[in-house]
Parts: sequence; structure tokens; C-alpha cells
Amino acid sequence: MLKTYIEKIKNAYNNTAILDKYILKQVIEMFIMGVFIFTTIIFASDTFITLIKQIAKFGIPFKVAFIIILLNLPAVIVLTIPMGVLLSTVMTLNKLSLSSEITVMRACGIGLNRIAKPIFIFAIVMALSSFVINETIVPVMNRQSKDLALWALGQKNIPDGKENFVFKEISNDGHLKRLFYVGSCQKKTLHNVTVLDNAQDGTIQVLQAREGKTSPKGWTFEKGAAYTIGNDGRVLNTTLFDTSVVQFGLDLSKEMNKNLAKEMNFVTLLKHISNPDLPKNEKRVYTIELFDKIALPITTLVFVLLGVPLAITPPRVRYNRGFLFSILIIFAYYLVRALSLSFGEAGSLAPFIAAWLPNIVLTVWGTWLYYKKVYTIS
Repeated sequence: MLKTYIEKIKNAYNNTAILDKYILKQVIEMFIMGVFIFTTIIFASDTFITLIKQIAKFGIPFKVAFIIILLNLPAVIVLTIPMGVLLSTVMTLNKLSLSSEITVMRACGIGLNRIAKPIFIFAIVMALSSFVINETIVPVMNRQSKDLALWALGQKNIPDGKENFVFKEISNDGHLKRLFYVGSCQKKTLHNVTVLDNAQDGTIQVLQAREGKTSPKGWTFEKGAAYTIGNDGRVLNTTLFDTSVVQFGLDLSKEMNKNLAKEMNFVTLLKHISNPDLPKNEKRVYTIELFDKIALPITTLVFVLLGVPLAITPPRVRYNRGFLFSILIIFAYYLVRALSLSFGEAGSLAPFIAAWLPNIVLTVWGTWLYYKKVYTIS
């Protein structure tokens, strides 16, 4: 008797293991396809347009712009992982439902909770993967992307290979703002540079340096001196330097601080928010980003909770409606997400609510549907 009982347990375990592999295999295949589709859509609609704008407006070379786009790929994948999990969940279960496989499983005593178990496990793994990618790879890639973009913007007007030339910067009202005298330019590095800065009223700034080149932080000059000359011709101030960083030309300060939260992981961002000198508006935005670093991966689980009951097709429905359901849920989620984040940044919602509102709404809806589907349908 004991031996027979043990064999039954082994057979039941093997059967459930086979069932898990069968469901998981279909889910993973559909997930890969879903991530590819949604990533392609985002790249084609948003990122590619940004690429064209950068080339047309700022004169960034196509090769550099393309590298910038590739560096933004991990951030896009983090967004598409929940989409891919939802699509794979709904499409797989909807297919099993249409072929009456779920009906057979339930007739054999396998409930919907057990059927959905491997999908929830897969969703947990994907949520953790999304969090890890967002914490490790995305901040590094975003920093490199921004530095490369700012470097390209600073490099665009430097005539490499020339000697004894002048280039100038004109203000919006047509007046001379800055004048650069350059002895030579080799490999985008200016040698024997003199800069006349007429941007401030009442004084002229004169800077002389052996070398000068652009960087994401501005112009970097080596071995030189800076003079402040009044309108009467008197030298008001003289400063000698080994290295000096000056923001001539493009004002990159705003660009350097743009999307700064995307370049930090959770711990670094938490330390940044604790800075007492941080302006109130910036602190609110960074706090929303902090909560969103947790809320976005959790969306993967929320999508499964909602997708499982919606995927179970009623007996009278004889077509696969999984893809339509996935698109509608994704559209509703990101619409609510965009609105809640906007209200949060404006101060109308608390940072926690702004980041978690879409998940809260879909969790309540999904829990109700899941309970109804599991415990009220025979």
C-alpha cells in the first residue's frame, strides 16, 4: 500500500512538472516575440523620430546618433518586459482555452490556480530581472548616452585639421557674443587658443590657453590664464590655471541635469533625495522616480493577475481575443501611468500615489476578476 501511494505521488508530481514545462515553454516563446514586437514599435515610433530630430536639428552624425539609440535599448526593454509578460500570458491561456485544454485540465482536478502557477513564477523572475537591469545596466547606459550626445553637440562646429582660424558665436539679437582665435586644431583639440567673451555687459573676459577641447561639462582648457577687462581697458582680475572648465557656446548645464534620476540606482537616488539643499520641486520629481523604480517591475505581476482571468475564453467565444485584450490593457495602464506621473510632478498627487496608482487600480480590478474566475465558475 505504501509503495503504491508513493508511486501515485511521484506520478502526480511528474504530471504537474510536465504540465508546468508545457505551459512555460509556450509562455517563454510568446514572451520573446512580445518583447521584440513592443521594443520595435517603441523604437520605430519614438526613438527613431528622436534620432532624426537629433541629426536634423543639432547636426549629430548618424553613426553617433545610432549609438545613442542603442545605448537607450536597455531602458526600452525594461518598459517592454511587463508588456511581453502580459501578451504571453493572455495569448497562451487564451489558446489553451480555445482548444478546450483548460477545460480538460479542470475536469482532471487541476484548478486555475495550479494552471497559472508557472506563469506567476515566470512573472516573478521577469520582475526581478527588470529591476536588476534598471538598477545596473540602465543608469550606466543613460550616462554614456547623454555624455556622447553632449560631446557630439560640442564637437559639431570644430573644424578639425585647420590652422590659424577664427570662429565666433552670435547672440539671438545678432551681436557678437564670443570670438575664438585658434592656432591649430588636431583631432578635435584646439591649440594656442584665445577666447574673447563679450557675453557680460560692462566687461570683457579674455582667456588664453595652450589647449582646449569640448567635453560633456563644457569647454576644458589646459595651461592658461583668464583676464577680466573693464570698458576703460583696465585689467580687473587675472587668474592662472592648469585646468579650467568653462561653458562657452552651448549651455549644457540643463542637459547635464536632465533625467538625472535615470542615471542613478535606487540607493544612489535615495541618498540624493536626502540632500537638504535639494529644491522642493526637484525632490518631488526624484521621489516619484524612486517609487517608480519599484512600481515598474511590480507591474509585471499585476499584468499576470489581470491577464489570467481575462484570457479564459467563455464557451461561446471561438476566436483568440488575447492580443486585443493585451493592447487594451497596456494602453489603459500607460495612459493612467502618464496622467498620474504628470499630476505627481505638478504636486497634485503624493509621490507614492503618483508612482503606484496604475498598479493599485489594476491590482484591485485583477483581484476581483481572478477571484470571480477561479471561485465562481464551475
